[in-house]
Amino acid sequence: MADEPLVLGIETSCDETGVGIVRGQTLLVDTVASSVEEHARFGGVVPEVASRAHLEAMIPTIERACHDAGVSLRDLDAIAVTSGPGLAGSLLVGVAAAKALAVALDKPIYGVNHLASHVAVDIVEHGPLPEPTMALLVSGGHSSLLLVPDVTNDVRSLGSTMDDAAGEAFDKVARVLGLPFPGGPHIDRAAREGDRIAIDFPRGLTTGRDLERHRFDFSFSGLKTAVARWVETRHRDGEAVPVADVAASFQEAVVDVLTRKAVLACKDNGVDHLLIGGGVAANSRLRALAEERCARAGILLRVPRPGLCTDNGAMVAALGAQMVAKGRAPSDLGLPTDSSMPVQLVQS
Repeated sequence: MADEPLVLGIETSCDETGVGIVRGQTLLVDTVASSVEEHARFGGVVPEVASRAHLEAMIPTIERACHDAGVSLRDLDAIAVTSGPGLAGSLLVGVAAAKALAVALDKPIYGVNHLASHVAVDIVEHGPLPEPTMALLVSGGHSSLLLVPDVTNDVRSLGSTMDDAAGEAFDKVARVLGLPFPGGPHIDRAAREGDRIAIDFPRGLTTGRDLERHRFDFSFSGLKTAVARWVETRHRDGEAVPVADVAASFQEAVVDVLTRKAVLACKDNGVDHLLIGGGVAANSRLRALAEERCARAGILLRVPRPGLCTDNGAMVAALGAQMVAKGRAPSDLGLPTDSSMPVQLVQS
């Protein structure tokens, strides 16, 4: 058990009800019930709708995961659950379910950090993480550069977003362009038909002075506003908006800053491995540009397959399995949720 613990992970930080089961470093099943279609008509995630969807999906998703993995709940060695950061109501549903399982099965519970889980999930695809690893996490709520000496108890923040996260900017620009929610996949698809150098959109926090004060921080609010104003000008002048070119140029501005700062962080900290995680890591241009720049800098790039980049239970189970394998003490049954849980706090 110590070397290859069987751990069930529950993820409910936003609109995905994720249940994953991992044995050691092997992923047995990753089951996700998404409520994204229920939010699409609102153009964004509605917290109360997400919470109710988690309540309805939790038991069927756990049952399906166990069935597909061919394991019984009593076979488990531990339960892991995202305790933060995320939407307060959504987190409460997942943590309450995990506590109920822990009590009923008399199993240890591990309340873990959502962001650290995005780092740990790559273990089930590409093997053990080099220590230290540099991690670039990009999603709808987070854009962070992390130095990770040990994903189970030592995660250090080097920089983060100062306003809009990258994924949030994708959603807002998609709305400006009349593309559906969530915006990331639709902008990625539209950009493939566009010219990424057609429009010179700004790159936030990349000038000399900004790099002195905010070397590894991100800002995408100005870029989002620049796109909106550019589109408004076209509308006012009665000209058609070249959606593909705008999407490609906006996307290029985002991934240019993300990859440039990630490679710089690796060089400054003497780290030769870069891991990219989070929902935006599924973006095809981000993956391609990161691979190109890492190869040029002599940095080994690790990116999970797209299905493991978005929120899922496998990442929580992966981190939980590492916790058990390394002998970390379990969380108390009274563990709280924390919607603004700092990334440095791997376990609650």
